[in-house]
Amino acid sequence: MKRHIPNAITCANLFSGCIGIVFAFKGDLQSAAYFVVLSGIFDFFDGMVARLLNVKSAIGKDLDSLADMVSFGFLPGVIMFQLFKLSDYSSDYLPYLGFFITVFSALRLAKFNNDERQTEDFIGLNTPMNTLFICSLPFIATDYPQVIGSTILLVAITAVTSFLLVSEIKIFSLKFSDLSWAKNKMKFIFLILSAILIAVLKFAAIPFVLVLYIALSFLHFKAKSTIQ
Repeated sequence: MKRHIPNAITCANLFSGCIGIVFAFKGDLQSAAYFVVLSGIFDFFDGMVARLLNVKSAIGKDLDSLADMVSFGFLPGVIMFQLFKLSDYSSDYLPYLGFFITVFSALRLAKFNNDERQTEDFIGLNTPMNTLFICSLPFIATDYPQVIGSTILLVAITAVTSFLLVSEIKIFSLKFSDLSWAKNKMKFIFLILSAILIAVLKFAAIPFVLVLYIALSFLHFKAKSTIQ
């Protein structure tokens, strides 16, 4: 029975992503964002539970990628599609550029599944973090509509995030093998600073969290290479 528990949590991730997609297509992008957060919670715990119960399986790995493709691939593409429709675009076809995020998320997940260099950390931005960033944009739009309403900015965001997904940039994973400060210093710093930013700025903090994540990852791997 216990071997089915992680897969059930993964299915909850998928289910939450499906509900988020429904809200996104309806134009309720903020509700969609909350279901992304819920999917992210399930995505974090399915792997943790699998390791605790020692019930890892090939099916679980594939199921996790399929669920992530919906929650962190298709869903952010729909959100970006809707943001393009709300912007100052002048073409009926331009909003479909948002689905480049979906395409590059699929490439990123396929690469992750077959790249032996990514057993402990990531090469390229992980899809959950990218999706959280995309989902923060509707919240930012409530205070800064003139910024998010810019088609040029949305095209730039789509291009940059798509590149980051399949780039060779090293990003540390937030999985902990132990809780020692020495081994996890950058992770703890990231989590503490992120918590402060989110407490103050809420969803609007996510772009800063993304920049912080990439910057600390750079410092982490630079320090690691120096020691080696």
